[in-house]
Amino acid sequence: MMHSDNTTCPASGSATKYDLNDFRRRTSPSATTLIRTAFSFALLCALLLLAAVPSPAQTEVVLYNFTGTPDGSNPYGGLTLHNGNLFGTTSAGGQYGFGSVYELTPNGSGGWSQTVLYSFCPLFPNCTDGQTPTYSSLLFDNSGNLYGTTFQGGTTGDGVVFKLSLSGGTWTESVLYSFLGKPDAANPVNGLIMDKAGNLYGTAYAGGAFDNGAVFELSPTVSGTWTERVIASINSLYGGLVMNNSGYIFGTTSTAVFALVPSGSTWTRYTLFSFDPAQAATQGSSPNGTLAIDSANNLYGTTQAGGTNNLGVVYKLRPTSTPGKFSERILYNFGGNGTQPFAGVVLDSAGNLFGTTTAGGKNNAGVIYQLSPTSTGAYQEKVIQAFKGTNGAVPYAGVILDSQNYIYGTTFYGGANGMGTVYVANAHAALTTATVTSSLNPSKVGDGVTFTATVTSPVGPPPDGSIVVFEPIGQAPMINGVASYTTYALPAGTTKINAAYFGDLNFVWTRSAPLYQNVSP
Repeated sequence: MMHSDNTTCPASGSATKYDLNDFRRRTSPSATTLIRTAFSFALLCALLLLAAVPSPAQTEVVLYNFTGTPDGSNPYGGLTLHNGNLFGTTSAGGQYGFGSVYELTPNGSGGWSQTVLYSFCPLFPNCTDGQTPTYSSLLFDNSGNLYGTTFQGGTTGDGVVFKLSLSGGTWTESVLYSFLGKPDAANPVNGLIMDKAGNLYGTAYAGGAFDNGAVFELSPTVSGTWTERVIASINSLYGGLVMNNSGYIFGTTSTAVFALVPSGSTWTRYTLFSFDPAQAATQGSSPNGTLAIDSANNLYGTTQAGGTNNLGVVYKLRPTSTPGKFSERILYNFGGNGTQPFAGVVLDSAGNLFGTTTAGGKNNAGVIYQLSPTSTGAYQEKVIQAFKGTNGAVPYAGVILDSQNYIYGTTFYGGANGMGTVYVANAHAALTTATVTSSLNPSKVGDGVTFTATVTSPVGPPPDGSIVVFEPIGQAPMINGVASYTTYALPAGTTKINAAYFGDLNFVWTRSAPLYQNVSP
């Protein structure tokens, strides 16, 4: 269904049975975290008002800063990579303030251009397209159609499953299903998965037989419509679903990891692992993110709390000799650089894990992290990027990898406007080394002194035009890894000079050892 661009929408959406703010409160790890996050966000907003100064890029680049209207704001959901372009949803903003679907396309000049594919409007007559996509990533089918969910909106306000189809350069939205509540599902969260037959599956925060959550299935019919059914009523569903090659579905509740196994037209639920509150320190607690699965059907996930520091863990579940039961191994306990992961992890071909945390790091704004297996079987953490406000803050979504293992994701806050970002990061950026020399040392007041910096790496110098800052006197661009700066204004005495290269997506920032320039009167 299309809605007119000149539709006048009320300032806020209609009330629904299940309140989005209540959902966010119930999925938050603790009131303490909320206070800390609110404090961090206030600090981040203040930081955005400061004058811009050079700072280490640390191999992360903001591809897009959301502005609210008309592009969208505050993306909860992650990204989908399709034909070199990025697709995602925002929970707010857009033309009418109730979220958007967007596309980011490389512009050929090193930047990215954003296009709003669809803006959701609030629930009122003739506008039942859905509103407020929540943690909802997008799914492509083989024909290039996009599928997603909204937490609210639709005919009853309980959310929808929608489809976007491209024709003649224009995307048209259609609602495949509007949720009705109990015993139907209500308030879908996260995105969708699709099986080989084209059926869609997702999780709902409410509804179901017990009115507290459900896993649902949507199936296409020969007439082009879709039928919906609840295949499992499960309490406390927040994460998304993953399916293995046998068609088994795996997911998490706030206390357990479960599997749904098909048999004909029915599904049987198995609890693979339960998190015991009495063993939170050794098991983790409050699992939330979408699971990752490897070729051996091992499952990988995160918890928001528990572990040795009660700040969350990354865990692995392995099948045991007992059918339907898995054993847990803690791969990492958070507590240093990043804390409280909300999203799950992704795997690369080498077995490395990548994810985000909502807190910890610089300004307590979250980090992008990598966990790498070592020869001893343990996993080592590496912080790829600490968010600090201007480059994003509080990533609720996880990350995706492209074919070259560049990392893409979104942040809910931060960026140039404080409304969230889309970013790319590189876990394999080259380490750099900088040295600085002086053409005349010692010198006299008024002498012309040229400082030369050389930046090297195992893969060669950074790109020509990259800036070196000669702290504290000036800056100059590099050519073939060399930058020079000449000054006649050195004061009498000793001046400490450092050459700082602030990095880019492919080269890690570095600072030289100090050079002490001695100047006589």
